[in-house]
Amino acid sequence: MDPNRLPISVSNRLSDISIIIRGAGDLATGTACRLHRSGFFRILMTEVERPLAVRRKVSFCEAVYEGVWMVEGVQSFKINGPGEADELWKDRVIPVIVDPENASRRALKPDIVVDAIMAKRNIGTRITDASLVIGLGPGFQAGKDVHYVIETNRGHNMGRLLDQGSASPDTGIPGEIGGKTSQRVVRSPADGIFNSDLAIGSFVNEGSVVGSVSDKAAVASLTGVLRGLIRPGIRVTAGLKIGDVDPRSDPSFCFTISEKARAIAGTVIEAVLMKFINR
Repeated sequence: MDPNRLPISVSNRLSDISIIIRGAGDLATGTACRLHRSGFFRILMTEVERPLAVRRKVSFCEAVYEGVWMVEGVQSFKINGPGEADELWKDRVIPVIVDPENASRRALKPDIVVDAIMAKRNIGTRITDASLVIGLGPGFQAGKDVHYVIETNRGHNMGRLLDQGSASPDTGIPGEIGGKTSQRVVRSPADGIFNSDLAIGSFVNEGSVVGSVSDKAAVASLTGVLRGLIRPGIRVTAGLKIGDVDPRSDPSFCFTISEKARAIAGTVIEAVLMKFINR
């Protein structure tokens, strides 16, 4: 047997497993892409009507606005109902549906549910939603709300699979990149509609105006590359994260899945294989 190929029975089992991922932001998208590349093609992603992703170039939630969206060669497509998913799966396309309550699970009866909303609290996921339910980050208790929790906080335990307890609490401080934490984040200066003429990947200096809300300027706190920016025209609230400046100043990082998303996605695959393959 070719050592680079799985036995056909195993590969068939992978492609038959159905997965719903709640959320389609950057961590959810990194998870979907790694699962897809690993042979899990029956993936449906659910989103809210107006997603607020900052790292939207690498977030399948952009399909909600654009109809289609591609990340690192994997394509997503917006659908209107779960019954449309099967045709897309045949073409190895990931369907995205506006379904904040995850009502689609009743029609699809998924084998796996991954809550990747990153709301820092559980907004409706239950351990009975599927044979395997995984929660990313704080807000879930393993063995009660979900079967497994995955630590998302940067540091030694990032990506650790927890079968009991919870992930570390949200500190409110962004993870360190290039020696910077809170300075990386651009926040809305007011309530209102966000406007900007800048593109993700643009270079900005400390003090540069990134955009505006209600005629008030949103300003970068450091020099670097605009790694993420909330979609212009979206209504935001004061203090909401609307931008992300990367001091490493490499524009390519804006358009590729982050090391954090890849690490967390790898742990999702670990949990799935433990449940469905390694038994």
